[in-house]
Amino acid sequence: MKSFDIYGFTFLVAGMILMLMLAWQWFKMRQIRITSTAEIARDEAYRKLTEEAILTQQKMNENQQKMIEELSELRIRITSIEKMLREVE
Repeated sequence: MKSFDIYGFTFLVAGMILMLMLAWQWFKMRQIRITSTAEIARDEAYRKLTEEAILTQQKMNENQQKMIEELSELRIRITSIEKMLREVE
């Protein structure tokens, strides 16, 4: 009868250890899943921010090109005005 009690107790302790290990693994997996979801959301936010920055930079480049063209036209006009003024004098 004593050997049955020892085996039963050993089986109970082993079962409890197994249950604790399974619960610990489940919580660990849940934590990893939550962390992964947060990382995915963060990566998506960074990707969106990067796309917005690229679009903004492209618009700035386009605006700079327009300004360069306008400045070139103004230089040509100023040069022609200066030439006309020299001729008038």
